[in-house]
Amino acid sequence: MPRSSSLNWQDRLFRWACLGFALLILGLVAALAVELAWSSRLALRAFGFSFLWTQVWDPVREVFGALPFIYGTLVTSAIALLIAVPFGLGTAIFLAELAPPRISEIIGFLVELLAAIPSVIYGLVGLFVVVPWVRSVASPSVDAVLGWLPVFQGSPYGVGIFTAGLILAVMIVPFVTTVSREVLLTVPRSQREAALALGATHWETIWTTILPYARSGIIGSIFLALARALGETMAVTMVVGNRPEIHPSIFDPGYTMAAVLANEFAEATSNLYLGALIEIGLVLFGITIVVNGVARLLLYRLHDTSAVHV
Repeated sequence: MPRSSSLNWQDRLFRWACLGFALLILGLVAALAVELAWSSRLALRAFGFSFLWTQVWDPVREVFGALPFIYGTLVTSAIALLIAVPFGLGTAIFLAELAPPRISEIIGFLVELLAAIPSVIYGLVGLFVVVPWVRSVASPSVDAVLGWLPVFQGSPYGVGIFTAGLILAVMIVPFVTTVSREVLLTVPRSQREAALALGATHWETIWTTILPYARSGIIGSIFLALARALGETMAVTMVVGNRPEIHPSIFDPGYTMAAVLANEFAEATSNLYLGALIEIGLVLFGITIVVNGVARLLLYRLHDTSAVHV
């Protein structure tokens, strides 16, 4: 009996300790949100919700609007996803389903190595390799074919939203590939064998059986990559052009929320200027929360749909 009482006491202590750690995480997130809101109170009071759709960013006249930075952040992240998801998912399928084990290990290691490269290195490569290529090859070639579309017009500066999206795509490919590969490897072998036994080809097995089974994890990897793209700072700052304007062309310079914080935070000369920058951080924090919330809801819906089909 004493032994049982001792174990129950230890279990209760362990449970409360784990609960305390979980509540601490929630407290840290809440404290971060409160601190950002309090530190940006001057800007919140001065501009209100119009801060989100105002396009003017003029520190001299102390008129601040976050729309150019929100636009640049969302567009560069969207371009990165459009490029990275097909490449990352295709690589994951190859590594998990098609490649010999030895080759899969080597390529998997190289993909994971991409995630370990510092972002400033990506920025330097983008500045000295990607920017000249976009200026002299990509922009003129696209303009010659699709120049009648406003999204592909613009001066071939080299630096711009498209260049930043390309760099971000390379940076988030490892997240899509690594997580998707691990999810695909968890698909039971019986699923593959059942599809093949029914006469499905290897491609049909992957498309109709393996990918639907692993779709929740794949979508999770995409949202993880999106969160990484939204918050990237150094590499994007070096190639996006850092111009707080909204242009329809993806080849024109732009600005992102993380980039403006990195560039101008140390130069803020007034409390209102500093508050506006912190409010941009608050907006970025809110966008990240919303993205993760949408990801969770989508995953829950997919899980419920799968359960109903089963």
